[in-house]
Amino acid sequence: MNAAQFLTIFISAVFVHNVILSRFLGLCSFVAISKETKPALAMSMAVMFVITMSSIITWFIYRFLLVPFGLTYLRTISFILVIATFVQFVEMVVRKTSPALYRLFGIYLPLITVNCAVLGVAVLNVDMFFLDNKAVPGSFYYSLFQGICVGLGYGLAMLLMSGIRERLELCNIPKAMKDFPLAFISASIMSLSFFGFNGFRF
Repeated sequence: MNAAQFLTIFISAVFVHNVILSRFLGLCSFVAISKETKPALAMSMAVMFVITMSSIITWFIYRFLLVPFGLTYLRTISFILVIATFVQFVEMVVRKTSPALYRLFGIYLPLITVNCAVLGVAVLNVDMFFLDNKAVPGSFYYSLFQGICVGLGYGLAMLLMSGIRERLELCNIPKAMKDFPLAFISASIMSLSFFGFNGFRF
């Protein structure tokens, strides 16, 4: 476990392999909620919480339950159950503490349950930090840190996109290009710019 490895995970998760703009995971919430900055930020925080907590729990499940009992083939269904549980927990907390925010999320909060970005990070942690079903030294800390960094990358993409879309609302855009068509074009250009980070090698 060293600082260089953590730096590599940070740069890779946030920029080089951004979960939305490079891995193309979590696009449904990315396009649907990035119209305004405030809900985009709130969604990013919720997703980062779920990803981080899921990274912790799925690591323990894989390390102490699935591997010892030879049940690694059940990792996908196990991870989905963990993610669904945490999303329900987040939904209950948001409903209790901020009804206005809960109404703002509407149908999109449950989308975290089927957000492939969350499941993708859990599977990626296992693939990267377990060799021959054995945890590499520092595996838990790497998994936790990668969960946080992927959440930061998700938030970065959401905030950039929401800022662009808010500015585009002030422009004179042909009717056929408004909303989703222009959102996909903007996302494509953003994705191309993030692919430039692939030139960095650590």
